[in-house]
Amino acid sequence: MGRRRRTVGLVVLGGAVLASTALWAVAFSSVLGGAGAHVRPGWPVVLSVVLAVAVAAGVSVVERAVTTGARRSRRHRTPLAPRIVMEETRGVYAGPVTITVVIPAHNAEGSLSVTLDALGAQSRQPDRVIVVADNCVDDTVGLARSHGVEVVEAFRSTHEKAGALNRALGGLLPGLGDNDLVMVTGAGTVLGDGFLEGAARRMADDRALMAIGGLIAGEAGGGLLGQLQRNELLRHALDLRGQGASAHVLTGTASIFRPRALRAVAAARGTSLPGVPGDVFDTVALTEDSEITLALRSLGALVVSPADCTVVTGLMPTWGALWAQRLRTQHGALETLGEYGVRTHTWRHWTQQLGLSHGSLAAGAGLGLLAVTALAVDSWVWLPFWLVLGAVLALARVARVWRGGWRARLVAVLLLPELAYATFLGAVHLKGIADVTFGRSSRPERLAAWRSSTSTAS
Repeated sequence: MGRRRRTVGLVVLGGAVLASTALWAVAFSSVLGGAGAHVRPGWPVVLSVVLAVAVAAGVSVVERAVTTGARRSRRHRTPLAPRIVMEETRGVYAGPVTITVVIPAHNAEGSLSVTLDALGAQSRQPDRVIVVADNCVDDTVGLARSHGVEVVEAFRSTHEKAGALNRALGGLLPGLGDNDLVMVTGAGTVLGDGFLEGAARRMADDRALMAIGGLIAGEAGGGLLGQLQRNELLRHALDLRGQGASAHVLTGTASIFRPRALRAVAAARGTSLPGVPGDVFDTVALTEDSEITLALRSLGALVVSPADCTVVTGLMPTWGALWAQRLRTQHGALETLGEYGVRTHTWRHWTQQLGLSHGSLAAGAGLGLLAVTALAVDSWVWLPFWLVLGAVLALARVARVWRGGWRARLVAVLLLPELAYATFLGAVHLKGIADVTFGRSSRPERLAAWRSSTSTAS
């Protein structure tokens, strides 16, 4: 397993370095070989943008082809493909839609109430709420019972969140039908108005739909760092809407599943999927949300993140906390890719990792070159090319966060705060690749994340 993860890091980092080297070779050759010739400013950047757009278009076309193929598949390895599900359930009444909410919690006395109150305020009430108290030493159990919900106590659990969920689902799934939906959400998460109603309606209208993930919005406050995170989430939600709500990762803060999907994943563990046979969630995976998404998609499942299913979650209050959160996410994404390898439903994640790595390296090199140039020249020359490009970039970034209000627009139009934020995230991304490449353990991160997840949403 460790060798496979290191290979992932080497492939991603090596591919990004090669791409960045090729781009900078073109750029420097134009400068060194351009003596006596007129060199148009920034044309290597234009070439890079054109290539990036071409790759993105290719990714979109191939992804659509892969998705269409999965939906029409009849192969036994894709038991959740829409075509198979529709044929098996044709003419079968699975009963009315019910929703059971499962909340894994570890010492969640300070954050559980807000989640339970938000559930109680939904226009469509859950039929059942179960709090899985995992090795709690505070009053999580008493607080849950005071709200009138069921409690499952997990003592001496060694697999944190995934283990707590597996224990609860093991006793829950056998008695559920196809329309008895299971929602997994975290303590401290606040569901948006109409989340459960919208999800129930979509599941009732499309019996081939296997899972629904929430669109994350950040809570108010947090100063500049909080606004930077909210702008990032606004753009992510807009991207999902533009892709027809197809979910690349089901958020761990709030997702709804059909029992058929969870049972299929548990049955495939140890054979076509990594993990222990019978477990719904892989207890080895560092990020359960990305792993369960890949598991479902590998089995042909249709998963979406619709616009009417929103969820408000906590933001990282400090740069240090944000670094730790994103580093854990990057470690988990790479380790999960290492487990699944190259498949029809993982290639997008591979290209995404390569693109982010290349972008981080290129941006860092560009900023370094800009700094050296600024120190080396006596006067600054403002070229129209860069002024126009900067203005277009600023307008595009403002338009994508317009719904976030004037604060979101102000931070976007200034460019520099978001440039610094993107540089920070790029550094986290590269650090995660280096850690996985050199086999640094992620176990301490898992424990720290689970212990703090009920106070600050991940």
